[in-house]
Amino acid sequence: MSKVIKARALCVKQDKTVLYSFFLPGKDIFKIADISRIKKDQDENLLGYQRKEVTNHVQEIVEYLNSKNIIFPNGIILAISSAISFKQSRGPQIGKNCVAGVLEIPETILGNKPAWIVDGQQRSLALMKCKNKNLLVPVTAFVSDDFEVHRTQFLLVNKAKPLPKGLINELLPEVNTILPPSLAKNKIPSAICNILNKDPESPFKGLIIRQTTDKKTEKSAVIADNSIILMIRGSLNNPHGCLYQHKNVANGEIDFESIRQTLNLYWSVVKDLFPDAWGKPANQSRLMHGVGIKSMSVLMDRVMASHTLKEKNLKKKIKEKMLVIVPACAWTNGKWKNLNGIPWNHLQNTSSHVKLLSNMLIRTYMGVE
Repeated sequence: MSKVIKARALCVKQDKTVLYSFFLPGKDIFKIADISRIKKDQDENLLGYQRKEVTNHVQEIVEYLNSKNIIFPNGIILAISSAISFKQSRGPQIGKNCVAGVLEIPETILGNKPAWIVDGQQRSLALMKCKNKNLLVPVTAFVSDDFEVHRTQFLLVNKAKPLPKGLINELLPEVNTILPPSLAKNKIPSAICNILNKDPESPFKGLIIRQTTDKKTEKSAVIADNSIILMIRGSLNNPHGCLYQHKNVANGEIDFESIRQTLNLYWSVVKDLFPDAWGKPANQSRLMHGVGIKSMSVLMDRVMASHTLKEKNLKKKIKEKMLVIVPACAWTNGKWKNLNGIPWNHLQNTSSHVKLLSNMLIRTYMGVE
């Protein structure tokens, strides 16, 4: 029979969700809770939500915990199974919807731990490694058996913290709830980024670096996903963007198929025009660099705005029009002759350089240069 950890706790009901607030010795956190690491299964479905252990950060916390006169008020947030039990103590309620009692948490339920760490994994790891493993730490646990709720709460709790952009962006398409504007703006672009990275017809297939990308085995991944997401978001939200026409402004519906076709068509032309620069690491090709992706996406809005997907021989037409920019580009060597001779690798992913390069590309395309 599984061991049971007991803790004096306050039980509070927030709307329809039950929460418990209590203290546990640091060593007991991992007796009842697991970390849900972000990864993908064999079918490329996204699992988990937590980033990898940040060794330096954990060690800093351990050193602090091993020092004198410490204070550890930072709570650990857990998502906990509804299979745990709570026995209310005798006496009146402590305010509205708040009662005291004893929380009984089995170390395993059907072979699995009953809780998951939503916030505080680095602190929990440090508590396991520090000298004083009996240090009492505050814990807040909300009752939910729905993994979607766990992942959503993880994003919301960490919204203001310096989580890696890649981790947040890859999780966003998996969250089916109302998000703050700062997170929601990247949800659809990130979902389209996923499509581009998997679609057999996409020139970006396998080239995009996401949080779950294994750099040791997936060596073809060379483009930062944030560059792709910003490229899509800019075109999708700008009334002059070529992807804007595929968004229903009235109800927010997105024509993903038309967007997929548009992006595949344009970037396939770019790949054909610059085969020597395509698919190389960013330090070997400015086309795969943030400055290249963003600048070429500005040109994309200008090029694709005058065409419809129903046109015959569309790829051929676009390719013939874009041939004019080829001599003006120095993605992998030489100098940008139309940019005052800037060396090819001196262009950086800054707003000023993106503007400089995109303006030059448009002028060249329009025959102004």
